[in-house]
Order: sequence, then C-alpha cells, then structure tokens
Amino acid sequence: MRHILLRTLLVIAAVLLAAVVFVYARSEIALRHIWHIDEAALPIPADADAIARGEHIAITRGCTECHGADFGGRVVMEAPAIGRMAAPNITHGQGGLPADFGDADWEHAIRHGIRPDGQALLFMPIRDFAALTDADTADLIAYAKQRPPVDRKLPPSVIGPVGRALFAFGKLPMVEARLIDQHAPHTPRVERAATAEYGRYLANACTGCHGEHFSGGPIPGVPPDFAMPANITPDAETGIGAWTKDDFYRVFREGKRSDGKPVDPFMPWQALGHFTDTELDALWMYLRSLPARPKGQR
Repeated sequence: MRHILLRTLLVIAAVLLAAVVFVYARSEIALRHIWHIDEAALPIPADADAIARGEHIAITRGCTECHGADFGGRVVMEAPAIGRMAAPNITHGQGGLPADFGDADWEHAIRHGIRPDGQALLFMPIRDFAALTDADTADLIAYAKQRPPVDRKLPPSVIGPVGRALFAFGKLPMVEARLIDQHAPHTPRVERAATAEYGRYLANACTGCHGEHFSGGPIPGVPPDFAMPANITPDAETGIGAWTKDDFYRVFREGKRSDGKPVDPFMPWQALGHFTDTELDALWMYLRSLPARPKGQR
C-alpha cells in the first residue's frame, strides 16, 4: 500500500512539475519575443492646435487614467498571485523615459505595444490603440513630448504564478502585442463627424473593458473584486436597448445611469465626459447599430 501511495505522489509531482515548466516556458517565450517594425516615421507636429488635440486624445483614450494626469505613472493593480500592473512614468523625469526615447519609440509603444528593444510592453492594452490614425497618433505624441518631467520611480510590472498560468491557457492577455497584426497598414486620418463609422473608430477604446463584442462581463485575468463592465449593445434586457440618447449622454455628462443611479466608479466617465457632442453622437450611433447580445459574451 505504501508503494502505491508513493508512486501516486510521484506521478502527481511529475505532472505538477511539467505544468509549471509549460507555464513558465510559454510565458517566457512570449515575453522575450522580438518584433521588428519597419515603417516610415510619422512627422510629429509641434503647433498648439495639434498639442490640444493630443491632450483630448490622451484623456478620452484613457492614457491619463493609467499613467496619471501628469504622465508620471501609477500602480494600477497589485495582486501578488496574478501580478503587478504598473503604468510607467512616461515623462523625461527621474524614473521615466530615457533621454534618447524618440518619435519612432513613441509610435511603437502606442500602436504596437513594443519597447525600443523590440520586446512587448507588459499589460499595455494595445488593442485599444492599434487602430489609431496617423494624425491622431502624431497629435498624441506631440502632447506627450511636451509634458513636464516628473520625478517618480515605480516598481516594474510583474507576472505572478497564477497570472502566468492564466496567460499560458489563454485567459489573461498580458502581452497584447501578440494579439494584433503588427504589420497592418495604418489609416492616415478619419473624418470627425456624427457618423456610425466615426463611432466605430472611437469605440476601439471601449473594447479593453467591454470586450470586442461590447457585451461586457468579467474582464479576463483581473481579481474577482474588479467591477464588471456593462453590456453596451442594444440588448433590451441587459444592454442599452431601452435607453434614449439622453440616457446615454447622462452617463458621460453626469455619471448617472438611465435609472438615475451613479455609474460604478470603475467607469472613467469623467475622462470620457471630455468627448464632444459630435463624438458622443457618433459613438451612440455606432453602438445602436451593433447586434444585440446578452451580457457577458464580451
């Protein structure tokens, strides 16, 4: 009996060891992969209008939500088992970007999720930014480059053992650079108009929380106490199918749901409240054009 028990324990230990090796190897391969981006550099404007447009993009696309209003960075999530998500200091202050961080480095980070050495940025939600137009990317870089230096050194982003396991089995997109076409052509610019097409472009920034199908549900890989994003498809029961346009506006202008209750603080309505009426009209038109889905299909 003792021999049988010993052999069983040895088999279990071997299986666990194999699983650990698989998880670690798969995550390390992803982290160490080098991307080579070969595309023409963007001309970066320096005029006041471009910088103002860049500030608008930084706020409404969530850059300031993660990196802070001063771009000095902050720890977004600290869950030892899953990992630490730290949005770095992206100014040229102490603890921030190196002095030789150039325009191409900015573009590679924003639209490709790639560091200057070609490795992926950990936890960077690149799917929200990969489709930014050349014009908007250039304006965003113009704004970022003129931010005052902030002296703030943050701990690095790290992946915990559970985070590695979730990634290995496709449940945690910690390396989003792997999930986009790194060589897809970029759109030069889009027309800023109250159209569903412009709304589709703006809605790219919503997919990180609400999912690619916009039906919300738990965000993969985050701690269980994280807020659950809402269904923003036209589903009549769990989505915005019964909402009016005024209800939609109220979320962004007042931080209130259609029933008058405050939206969850996890929803960055104050930042998104900087959307212009034209942008909100476009976003409303696009979301109303989507197929209705039950909540949770992301």
